[in-house]
Amino acid sequence: MTETTHPGTALPPGQRRIDFFPRFGRRVDQPPPTVPARPTVVFGGALTTPVEVAVDELVGADRRELDADFHCVAGWSVTGLHWEGAAFADVYQRYVAPAVPPGTTVTHLMVRGLDGERFVAQLEDLLADDVLLADRLGGRPLDGDHGAPLRLVNPAQYGYANIKHVCRIDVLDGPPQAGSPALVDRLLQSHPRARVWEEERHGTLPGWLIRPVYRAIKTFMLAAAIRRGRAAGEPGHQSNAK
Repeated sequence: MTETTHPGTALPPGQRRIDFFPRFGRRVDQPPPTVPARPTVVFGGALTTPVEVAVDELVGADRRELDADFHCVAGWSVTGLHWEGAAFADVYQRYVAPAVPPGTTVTHLMVRGLDGERFVAQLEDLLADDVLLADRLGGRPLDGDHGAPLRLVNPAQYGYANIKHVCRIDVLDGPPQAGSPALVDRLLQSHPRARVWEEERHGTLPGWLIRPVYRAIKTFMLAAAIRRGRAAGEPGHQSNAK
């Protein structure tokens, strides 16, 4: 089944379209993490007992296809990406819901990647119809740049919520306690929901106000991504091929 989410339509506020899909994020100066020979996803947190599922099993049943746009909080968008994988809602009902103890109300899920990145999402956001755990992009298996072996894909949220290299998902019965962030983290504080059509770029500042800062970051990091692609001898940057 193929679903479509805003591909090729007007972009969300403050976004500009680019014609390639770069590796982007806080760790681009490091190589992608090594993927285990038999990758798994562990579901933990407020469960009766942790559940570990092989990625092949996770995405092997009831596969979905999704045509959607990808929106980076830095202000760039790639349109018309073709993802394949398992609907997150199906995965939740199959593996997580049966392991939730009676009387526990799940409110949030913490999604973690092999690269150390994580995002705490509200359960209702991840149960939307267009949220996938994807293992393929543009008709090919995910590569290291874009989240192998498994990536969370939620077109309604900015890219930092679309965790790459998914390896663990913790079930929470309430929002986690927030620590005291460092100065840099306060300046670029992420929004807890990151919804693109509401322009939820920053935890405290309005999206339109923070746009110039993120655009400056975008200009620098996209230039670096182009240089890396040329150095690696990539034949071109196609939005549906990277």
